[in-house]
Amino acid sequence: MKRITVLLISMLLCLALFGSCGKIANVLPEESQYAVTSAGAEDVNAATYAMIIESVDAFTTDNTSATKTDPSINTTKSPSKQEVIPTKTQRFSTPAASANDFAFRLSKVLLQNNGKQNFVSSPYSVWLPLAALVNATDAANKPALLAALSASGFSEKQLNDAAATMLHNLTGAGAREYEPEYPNPLCIANAIFVDKKYTLNQSFKKTFADSYQGSFQSVDFLSPSAVKTINDWASKNTDGLIKNIVREFDPLTVAAIANAIYFSDRWSWEFDPSQTKKGTFHGTSGDTDAQFMLREGDKQTYYEDEKIQAMPLQFKTGGGLYILLPKSGDANALLSSMTSARFEEIQNGSSYKTGKLLLPRFSIDSGIMNLVNTLKVLGVPLFDKDAAPLTGGLVQENIDVFLASAVQEAVIKVDEKGTTAAAVTVMTMETTSMPLPTEPFSMVCDKPFAFVLYGNGGQILFTGVVNQIN
Repeated sequence: MKRITVLLISMLLCLALFGSCGKIANVLPEESQYAVTSAGAEDVNAATYAMIIESVDAFTTDNTSATKTDPSINTTKSPSKQEVIPTKTQRFSTPAASANDFAFRLSKVLLQNNGKQNFVSSPYSVWLPLAALVNATDAANKPALLAALSASGFSEKQLNDAAATMLHNLTGAGAREYEPEYPNPLCIANAIFVDKKYTLNQSFKKTFADSYQGSFQSVDFLSPSAVKTINDWASKNTDGLIKNIVREFDPLTVAAIANAIYFSDRWSWEFDPSQTKKGTFHGTSGDTDAQFMLREGDKQTYYEDEKIQAMPLQFKTGGGLYILLPKSGDANALLSSMTSARFEEIQNGSSYKTGKLLLPRFSIDSGIMNLVNTLKVLGVPLFDKDAAPLTGGLVQENIDVFLASAVQEAVIKVDEKGTTAAAVTVMTMETTSMPLPTEPFSMVCDKPFAFVLYGNGGQILFTGVVNQIN
């Protein structure tokens, strides 16, 4: 313990001596420098704290024998419910970086049952609604949800501000930096549909609108019209690619939160269709015919190591599609093992090369994927019916609310001209029981009564009294 204390004090003294971001980076381990130098001054403390914890973890692991020989050392401290325990999934300089970590973690779990099938998903379409629901989750379950999102250590405000910034950069003025004359190829929509019996919490409604560009609609989940409303919304926001994401709703449904992403852009360097040739694709289920597109020339961004070949195909308005080819032939294993740090390594390690790429045209439709078990594996606590973690934060009525379902459909098409992709995620929230019915009324007009007839704008046109029926 003394050596740990000395280590901590030494590191803190180093931080005090080297106050600026650049100087701090010089005393950090190499793998921690990027997080600090790219984070900005406001993120230095978080990144440095993560570095200290990681160093202490490593020191403790290397000296476990000393701990075991001293029975006076308490190694079973139980944290309080509100205490946030640092883990590897939370050591990110920004919530945006944590969203990328969540993307690879979600993909890994989904791939566990994928087998030999094609696979496509939109992790960001899952991350956004869950990030918004952090604002409606009770205090007891909020730390677990943040951890599931790889966002432990960040406050609600930091998460909301990051979501707002990301949406601005992706779809707002920030997305027009390089090609301002082209229309934005990316559309992102968020919406929450609340049953007409309930009133959306005003604080959540404001945050959802301000930080997540979210819209609000009142629906009747007991009516088939609710299914049509949400499916129409999905179709509208994916240019008709996803039309039937939901088929029915449970009568206990309180609300449904939805995200839609639609992307369509051309390559900055399009493939020449005349050079596309028929070839054989050696798939996991056997050989099939495919149409291979050719790109050949100088100054192509390329990465290679002992495990993979990688190449980004740039889009006209920015961003790109990274093609990752495992030398082992196991693409499932490649994506399952991918982390945000590894992906960053590939990006930073790429350089200009002369060569050629043969890529088959392809299209994938995931069908409707049930995400409940996947999100439970990732630690999302909102499905606990007994805890009802969304009680009080989602609607104003005093009812127990929990996350009951989560589904997604994603599609992608890649050809000589570019890429089109879309995804819709819908998560429904239910109450544990129906609200108590109101006392039925009885109005029997078997005695004199009055009437008022009014027109548009409430203007009274007729009044009268019925004292007798002739």
